[in-house]
Formats: sequence, structure tokens, C-alpha cells
Amino acid sequence: MRFKKIPQDTFNELQMDAGILLSTFNPDTPNVQDADIITATTGGINVVCQPSFSDFGEDIDNCPNNTKELKHLDEWDCRVSTTSLSTSVAVIKKALGAADVTGNKITPRRDLEQADFADLWYVGDKAGGGYVACRVINALSTGGLSLQTGKNAKGQITLEFTGHVSINDQDTMPMEFYSSDN
Repeated sequence: MRFKKIPQDTFNELQMDAGILLSTFNPDTPNVQDADIITATTGGINVVCQPSFSDFGEDIDNCPNNTKELKHLDEWDCRVSTTSLSTSVAVIKKALGAADVTGNKITPRRDLEQADFADLWYVGDKAGGGYVACRVINALSTGGLSLQTGKNAKGQITLEFTGHVSINDQDTMPMEFYSSDN
């Protein structure tokens, strides 16, 4: 059986459990403080970094589809989504994206402010030790607030954050990944 094998380090590379969402994280010193945890989640965390392409040869006669020299990378769609079990002021404000807080009152705002954008981190354990992490740069809630309740159930807020490119640094894409054995 020559082709019925897996890499010997497979176990060490497995990402385990759901991981967490953090407001700050330093990959060089991977410690977690309770204050950095954004929320308790349910149903896992979904990280997506998907490119969009144009095929400049699509309308050229006799040009094969997906000619590599005519392929153009248009953009990256970088998102993190999950379901929060917290209905705290901070989570509701984060879910709304553009909102103001006065005491325990959270009010959606008509206009975005630059302070509404903030980095967000997903971090999860690897089976053999270490971690896998994803930094969403200039994250903003783009899914709005949806609170689902039910009889004898916990209320759940659906969260979706999208990373954004800055006009001041247009070559930096809005997501970074880390995989460490430490």
C-alpha cells in the first residue's frame, strides 16, 4: 500500500476545538488574558479568506479560459463569523459596528468612524502543542445584529466581521495567518 499513508506529523498539525476570538494577541508571546476574549461562542468559528479573480482573456477569441498570464487578482474577501452567547454592551456594540454607548444603552449610528474598525484575532490550539492564529485587520461587523432567542434556550447573537484594506496602506491585505509549534 504505497498510497495509503498520511504525513507522520499529522497529529501535531491538527487544529483542535473551537478556539477563541481576541481583541489583542501577540504571536511572539502567545498568552491570553480574560480581558482580551471578545465573547463565548457556540457552533465554532468560521475563518474565510477568499480571492476574487478576473480573466482578462475571457473575451479574446481562441484564448483558453484561465490562462495564467491573463489572470488578475482583484481582491480578497476576508471574514470571521461565529455565534456569540454574550449579550454584553461590548458584544452588542461590536455586532452593530457603527454604534455609540451611553451607560447601558447602545445606539446604532448613521455614519462610520475610523474607531469602529479594529483588529480581531482568531486563535486555536494545535493537537501537538502550539497554536494557529488569524489576524483580521481593520475588522468591522458587516453582518449587523441578529439576536435569536427560544424557549428554554440561550440567546445567541450572530457575528460576522470583515477585514478592510486601509487607504494609507493599500498593499496590505486584511488578513494574516500564523501557525506555531510553540
